[in-house]
Amino acid sequence: MFLDYFSYENPGDPFSLFSASHLVMLVNGVLFVIVFMVFGKYIRNHSLLHTWVRYILIAVLLLSEATLNLWYLTAGEWDIRETLPLQLCSLSLIMSIVMLVTRSEKWFEIVYFLGVGGALQALITPELFYDFPHYRYFHFFIAHIFIILASIYMIVVERKRVTIHSVWRTMLVLNGIAVVIFFFNRWIGANYMFLAHKPANPSLLDYLPEFPWYILWLEIIAAFIFLLLYLPFLLIKNLDSKDI
Repeated sequence: MFLDYFSYENPGDPFSLFSASHLVMLVNGVLFVIVFMVFGKYIRNHSLLHTWVRYILIAVLLLSEATLNLWYLTAGEWDIRETLPLQLCSLSLIMSIVMLVTRSEKWFEIVYFLGVGGALQALITPELFYDFPHYRYFHFFIAHIFIILASIYMIVVERKRVTIHSVWRTMLVLNGIAVVIFFFNRWIGANYMFLAHKPANPSLLDYLPEFPWYILWLEIIAAFIFLLLYLPFLLIKNLDSKDI
């Protein structure tokens, strides 16, 4: 039945890492990014299209978060210990909306690293139990792909850039958020940002030491990922300096 695709109890097979349904969404995400990269200049030079693309990104991100909470509520499964938007990607989604509304470079330099870095990891190793064609399957991939697209939009349409200082500022922001959420987790018995224990489903954290040492490794991995994400901007900067 149609309503089975929105049920809290999984009516079908569980999601499988790197299955056909997983790879299809990864390919779709890559195609969306390529489209933005190819048509970025065209979008930037047409003010009406420019505005509509930004509004569509905002709308999709808002709807993804709103429908998720509605789904939890209607299923009677909304729980302060699990469903607040305090996972890294949920926080990045909200920050992406603020970034798109304000078009702020200061928001962008934080959201780019947190959003793209976190969403890429989530897309590669999803914490997902529902497979195609369940609502949560589509919600998960659409939300994470659009977090990435929000930053790509800011790069190719709004022409925003980051510096090496942005990497360290983002690390400070990330650690500030983590400290607050760590104590919030202990207060209510939650595991937001996986700061209390590893996730139950297979993930990159399975290859790290047990609590609390994996948190230290996550710091190192985050810094490494942020530096990798900075590399394209460093290359652009070096190419521009050679043209002068």
